[in-house]
Amino acid sequence: MKTKIQLTALLLTVWLAAGTCVWAEEGDSGPEGLLRQLLFLVTGNESQQSEALGFLQTHWQADITPMVIEAASLIRPTSFAQELMQWLEQKTGQHFGTDIDAWYHWLWNQPPLVHPVYADFKSELYRLLDPKFEHYFSADRTTDIRLDEVRWGGVRQDGIPPLRYPKMIPAEAADYLDDDDIVFGFAINGDVRAYPKRILAWHEMFVDGIGGLPIAGVYCTLCGTVIPFVTEYEGVTHQLGTSGFLYRSNKLMYDQATQSLWNTLWGEPVIGPLADAGIRLERLYIVTTSWGEWRRRHPDTLVLSLDTGYRRDYSEGAAYRDYFATDELMFTVPTIDQRLKNKDEVLALIFDEYPDQPLALAAGFLARNSLYTDRIGELDFIVLTDDSGANRVYESNGLRFTQWDEQFTVIDEQGQAWTLSEDKLQSTDGRVLRRLPAHRAFWFGWYSAYPATRLVH
Repeated sequence: MKTKIQLTALLLTVWLAAGTCVWAEEGDSGPEGLLRQLLFLVTGNESQQSEALGFLQTHWQADITPMVIEAASLIRPTSFAQELMQWLEQKTGQHFGTDIDAWYHWLWNQPPLVHPVYADFKSELYRLLDPKFEHYFSADRTTDIRLDEVRWGGVRQDGIPPLRYPKMIPAEAADYLDDDDIVFGFAINGDVRAYPKRILAWHEMFVDGIGGLPIAGVYCTLCGTVIPFVTEYEGVTHQLGTSGFLYRSNKLMYDQATQSLWNTLWGEPVIGPLADAGIRLERLYIVTTSWGEWRRRHPDTLVLSLDTGYRRDYSEGAAYRDYFATDELMFTVPTIDQRLKNKDEVLALIFDEYPDQPLALAAGFLARNSLYTDRIGELDFIVLTDDSGANRVYESNGLRFTQWDEQFTVIDEQGQAWTLSEDKLQSTDGRVLRRLPAHRAFWFGWYSAYPATRLVH
């Protein structure tokens, strides 16, 4: 409900601008004239809206289509909105009425249509909602993804506030947690911490120092992922936040220094000055488990305090309750793969050595196959799923494992016992197999980011 109220309030910012926007007097033709008329679709009064539609009728080009759809997504539902979409139906031959998601789904399955003013249109349009949005888009900014797939998520920059260096407390002080509450567990260089889903879902990101490393734990609630990134790259620590925009229902981050937009599931900047810099943040491992199981394994763990500096309903399951309860999406994506349900969970793997070979392992499959081995490129690995359902992935170096007690011990084909810890498997004779990065995701979100992914289910 709060999200809907925030969205309505922000849209009113645009709607109340009707008739108040004054643009430099330019000729009706040319880029400036087109940009002005497209903005009048959203911000103009009735007369200006009618003028804008007449202008577009006279100066119609197919590559105006994405901007009209985007403008329509912000227009107050009136008779003019219906008139505009009926006009667009006539121009495109499509029949989606005022169903914006249907229009977007059709658009994204066509070759890209990029008008020269599109980036400036997005900049001018969205700065009415938040002046900081103006910096995200411009014609001279590198863009590695389709601009029409960058959708506003309904909040301002950091409108879903990240937790920056939040207060942590010892396990015994966390009396607000029940044993079956979901937590995201980290153990980095001996620094062991738990970040409960019930808190993180309201903030979608934390920035912290864990084990001596600068970490951003990014939670895309819509696509069901929590990914820990090391934010230092080649000596520069990137200060990340929540941009307010989405790409294929996937949270886009921004960095404070350049206002570049970053794809969460890729860990890469995709729009802005850093988009062509070759940056890919290092992913770390994480485990999704219950508080009771995490505390049993790590009695000295630290855990996020309820004292976050914000007032929220931090009870288990309160955040995004309605969204998590169904298989429906809040924002449409170009393609759905029906081998699994949209929000079925998968364990997602992609390794820096083999970035073109993503892998998704269905959580249901791993629950039935608690000891699973596979290979990506030349990298052999083993996935161990414990009796709580938590998954951990380790390099196997060609070793074959035959038994797993779903707790701490796995046996190889030579009868050698290996003990599980968060960062490694270690044999009784001292050999070590390293932990590999992996995280949970909703199937639709992972597939949208990596449509060439291999699926095991």
